[in-house]
Amino acid sequence: IAQPLEPGPGPPERAGGGGAARWVRLNVGGTYFVTTRQTLGREPKSFLCRLCCQEDPELDSDKDETGAYLIDRDPTYFGPILNYLRHGKLIITKELAEEGVLEEAEFYNIASLVRLVKERIRDNENRTSQGPVKHVYRVLQCQEEELTQMVSTMSDGWKFEQLISIGSSYNYGSEDQAEFLCVVSRELNNSTNGIVIEPSEKAKILQERGSRM
Repeated sequence: IAQPLEPGPGPPERAGGGGAARWVRLNVGGTYFVTTRQTLGREPKSFLCRLCCQEDPELDSDKDETGAYLIDRDPTYFGPILNYLRHGKLIITKELAEEGVLEEAEFYNIASLVRLVKERIRDNENRTSQGPVKHVYRVLQCQEEELTQMVSTMSDGWKFEQLISIGSSYNYGSEDQAEFLCVVSRELNNSTNGIVIEPSEKAKILQERGSRM
């Protein structure tokens, strides 16, 4: 639970008194968060557990007039930290930068969350580096009798896109030889570490036929 900074009563004590209160009030950068010691204690080596959950705390912190622990950190990024301790899931809204959550996870020394955020950042970087799929197109000119052979010999990722009839350009005896334009494409991703793989002989034949245009 987060709310703007307004003085108010501290967290309720357990019935019967004695021992630490179950509820904890945190003042993070001017914003109040209310949670339980059980939630903060889920990461025993974390800053929050060492501050709030030990009978003899390893860390010391000033408290404000409501009894809330004062923590000088950005409250915007504390929400994902606290929610992770509550349910074990990393939820980052589109308004927040993953690097900001990582910075806070490292400050609060929540090792499992640090690993999770780093994995998400790495996955996003890998998707970005792949980029959109690009295509290279070629237009091949052929006669009707060459169509079957040309299509059957296409390989190396070449894909038929469109066939366009351009009429009859030649006349042998009494038979017209129909002419076609055949549009083919291939994904432009045949590279490894920036080194383009040379096309095979079949691909070269397609390229040579296309040069007749």
